[in-house]
Amino acid sequence: MTLMEKYESWVNCSAMTEELLSELRSMDQDQINDSFYRDLAFGTGGLRGVLGAGTNRMNLFIVMKATRGLARYLLDTFSNPSCAVSCDSRIHSRDFAELTAAVLAENGVKVWLYPRLQPTPMLSFAVRHLSASAGVMVTASHNPAKFNGYKVYGADGCQITLEAADRIQKKISEQPDLSDSLPSFEKHLAAGTIRYITDETIEAYYQAVLSLRAHPSSEQLHVVYSPLNGAGNVPVREIMKRLGNIRVDIVTEQELPDGHFPTCPYPNPEIREAMNLAIQKTVETGADLCFATDPDCDRMGAGVRVGNDVRLISGNDMGILMLDYLCRNRLPVQGSLPPVVVKTIVTTEMARALCDKYGLELRNVLTGFKYIGEQIGLLEAEDQADRFLFGFEESYGYLSGTDVRDKDAVNAVLLLCDMAAGLKEKGLSLLDRLEELRAEFGLYVQRLLTYEYEGENGSRKMSSIMSSLRAPLADFTDARLNGCKRIDYHNDDTGLPKSDVLSFALSADDQFIVRPSGTEPKLKAYLFTRASSVAEAEANLDRLQELVDGLCK
Repeated sequence: MTLMEKYESWVNCSAMTEELLSELRSMDQDQINDSFYRDLAFGTGGLRGVLGAGTNRMNLFIVMKATRGLARYLLDTFSNPSCAVSCDSRIHSRDFAELTAAVLAENGVKVWLYPRLQPTPMLSFAVRHLSASAGVMVTASHNPAKFNGYKVYGADGCQITLEAADRIQKKISEQPDLSDSLPSFEKHLAAGTIRYITDETIEAYYQAVLSLRAHPSSEQLHVVYSPLNGAGNVPVREIMKRLGNIRVDIVTEQELPDGHFPTCPYPNPEIREAMNLAIQKTVETGADLCFATDPDCDRMGAGVRVGNDVRLISGNDMGILMLDYLCRNRLPVQGSLPPVVVKTIVTTEMARALCDKYGLELRNVLTGFKYIGEQIGLLEAEDQADRFLFGFEESYGYLSGTDVRDKDAVNAVLLLCDMAAGLKEKGLSLLDRLEELRAEFGLYVQRLLTYEYEGENGSRKMSSIMSSLRAPLADFTDARLNGCKRIDYHNDDTGLPKSDVLSFALSADDQFIVRPSGTEPKLKAYLFTRASSVAEAEANLDRLQELVDGLCK
């Protein structure tokens, strides 16, 4: 079928919604090409794309096709398959979640659905708590409002493996793009083939999070919190309420669910723009610190008030603070096997220094929290799950328990509040403790660069750049690359799954890593340096950025 034939089939589909039909009829040729030149890719991260009509967009028909493929996979794999489903606050998230539930039920898969929006970690928890065969979370995480997505989880509560993704993708490819009708959610709900997840599961999750307290403090802590119009508002505030020593001021403009994110076009707590309202309120109220969670509440970013300003803490530095806190307060008695810390290869090597000090085992995995969750599963298979101490990644994801197998911002908030209150009791702040750690282990500094490549031509350019970075080192014009140590995670024997990632170590202290984003049309470059001062570190990073800009722009 040609591209235009695909387009015409969508225009003439009897089940097409008015919203999608109106968009289809208003498309010019370039828009038609971009909407239909490929099928939206499905991988270990599921689906993610711009909302709209077409095979390269997120819409009801793409969700239905993917879910039919998932249902066929589950029926082939499990004798009595079941699936837990949740969604965040994004545009059409609830529509997609209910359609997912209805399609699964129509195909003979038992479904548990949260009756209202709940965070990604609560979906992971529900899969395990309900002994479901799989889970689906409708979310595009921290992407702008025009995106939505569809993440699939395995029975272990982790995002699916590459093998499972390939099998599901094969089943999806066998399904038609369109259908003459959409299944009825209400019919399957009434029949009991779709059931709502009850408060028992929600309370069990809260208890699991509260069990992770390492060193409770009674010191009163004043915080400002923003859910960024996402799914974190209720669970995060409930946990803080139960801590008993937290005074919370909410950023009211970002309190309630709103998938348009009107005050925050890019709802990502990694960037200052998303934190601006929380920062303003922190200064106005004199709060000790502020933090925000992204729309599906798996990431958490925070900052500490310093006079009339707020200093934000990077994901790497927050992970180090949490690891240090857990090392000081939750290590098992000596004589047992060493506790395990897991981080991704693009996350700070300062973690190694802490692990060496406390005698911990550090495991480096590929980018993606599913690989951290996978390590918990490996420990569990050896009846050693209690060895897991902490997992984190530079992109503001943290986990200190085993009941959830994905990054968990509710867990992170609990650690943050207990840690900050304990330091305040001693007259210290998070920033004070960070400086103490830097004095002990050195100054590790990172910088993230992103290079965007939109559309069909952009995809080809990304592939071309990654190919050029695999050229013989002697062919590079910059002498710093000629003698560097390069690791190609796609071709070299690293002991990790094959992945399109390249690492360049220019010296013992300076390194950069380049990889394509798994969810967006962009390359990401991670710059690392270790220095004796902030000025030296920034100068090192500037030189690294000049080099990488020349390679990736």
